[in-house]
Amino acid sequence: MSPTTPGAEIEGTHYVDSNDLLRAGTELLTHHGLSAEDAHTVAYCLVESDLRGVSTHGIVRLPHYLNRVRLGLINAKPNVTTTNVTPVAALVDGDDGFGFVVATNALRTAMDAAETYGIGMAGVKNSSHFGMAASYVLQAVRAGYICMVFTNASKGMPPWGGRDPVLGTSPFAAGAPAGDQPPFVLDMSGAVAARGKVRLAALRGETVPEGWGLNSEGASTTDPQEILDGGVVLPVGGPKGSALAMMMDIFSGVFTGSAFAGDVTNHTVDFEKPQNVGHFLLAIKPGLFMSTDDFLSRMDVLVSRVKSSSPAVGFTEVLMPGEFESRLTEERSAHGVPIPAAEFDNLASACAAAGVAAPISQAVPF
Repeated sequence: MSPTTPGAEIEGTHYVDSNDLLRAGTELLTHHGLSAEDAHTVAYCLVESDLRGVSTHGIVRLPHYLNRVRLGLINAKPNVTTTNVTPVAALVDGDDGFGFVVATNALRTAMDAAETYGIGMAGVKNSSHFGMAASYVLQAVRAGYICMVFTNASKGMPPWGGRDPVLGTSPFAAGAPAGDQPPFVLDMSGAVAARGKVRLAALRGETVPEGWGLNSEGASTTDPQEILDGGVVLPVGGPKGSALAMMMDIFSGVFTGSAFAGDVTNHTVDFEKPQNVGHFLLAIKPGLFMSTDDFLSRMDVLVSRVKSSSPAVGFTEVLMPGEFESRLTEERSAHGVPIPAAEFDNLASACAAAGVAAPISQAVPF
C-alpha cells in the first residue's frame, strides 16, 4: 500500500518508518530551542524505545515533553556542569535539562574515566525523566563497556507492607558486551508494571491485570485510572521489588544530592516546578581483571550455555535478556513502528503547530 498523506486518519494502527520518526522528532525539538545535537539525542532515545517495543517511553511522549519545555519546566538549553570529584567519579548538574541529554553526557564522562582507569561513575542531579534506561546501557555496551544505570522517579509505589506512595517505580538497568553471542541487556522496573504502562492503558481505555496496583482505598483494581487517581502500583516480587526501588533512590537520590524519598516531581501531573530527578551511571572496562578478548570469550561461553538450555513447556527457545527487544528492533526497522491512531494524531498535531512535516504513515506494515 502506498503511504498516506501526513496526518491522514487511519483506523487502528499507523506504521511509520523509524527514520521518519527520528526526523520529525528532531525537527520538533529544534523548533523548541534544543541544539541539533541535543535534539537528535532526545529523538533517537525515544524512537529507539519504540523500536524495542517500549512504546510507553517512545515518541508518543514527545508532545508532553514539549509542553513542559514551553512551561519552562524542562530547560531546552541547559548549562550542564561536571565536577570531577576524583579521577573516576564525577557529579553532573543537569540544570533541569532533558534527562536524555543529561544522562548521555554523564555516561560519556563515566566511560572516559573507565577507558583510563578501568572504572568510571557519574552521579546526576537536577535532571528530568530520561526515558528508557536501556538507552544508556546500549550506548555503553556498543562502546564496549560493562554498565549499570540507576534513576529515581516520582512517588507511585508503596514500600512492601504499606499502602502510601513513597517510592518511585525506578528502573534498574545493566549490560555487558559479548563476543559472537548477543550481549546481556537488562532493563527492569521495581514495580510489577511501570506506571507508563498504566497510563497507556488508561489512554487506550483498557483494563490492566489483577495485581498491578491498588486504588486510593488500598484495594486491588484492574482500572488503570483508579491506580493513577490516588492509587499505587505494586512492587514486583513483594519485598524484593520494594528493596530494589529503595536502592535506586539511595544511589540516584540520596547519594547525588537530588530529590529523594518521594520528593521527585511527577512530570505527568505537576506543572509548577522541574523534577530534580537523580541518576547514577557506572561504566567498567571489560579488560579490568583480564584481557578484553578473554572477557568476551568467557561471556560467549555463558551466553551459549544459557541459550542452549532445553526450553521449558510453552517455550520454543531460551533468549538472553534484551534479545527479544533486539529482534523486535530489526523487525520494526524493516516494517515500521506501530503507533495507535490517537497517539499518532497527537504527534501530527504537534508537528502542525510547529510547522514541521508530520511523519508519513500507512495502514499496514511496509
